[in-house]
Amino acid sequence: MMLLDAFAAIADPNRRYLLEELRRGPKTVNELAAGLPVSRPAVSQHLKVLLDAGLVSVRAEGTRRVYTLVNAGFLKLNLWLDQFWEG
Repeated sequence: MMLLDAFAAIADPNRRYLLEELRRGPKTVNELAAGLPVSRPAVSQHLKVLLDAGLVSVRAEGTRRVYTLVNAGFLKLNLWLDQFWEG
């Protein structure tokens, strides 16, 4: 698994939307796709980027894939951003 830069992963507004939705709780691809004006396969591709960046995890429940945020994946983002608040 190649880990992508978390900053590159959140650069896309569709992926930021997915993260905001997952902040509310675990969701399936279909639940996430309902809120975006892109195809379900496109949502799956965006989720793959977030998965490769370590920002989300996925588990199988029967034929469904359920995505969840990975709090530890946001550590690098938090550490970098925190330097701007320490003025």
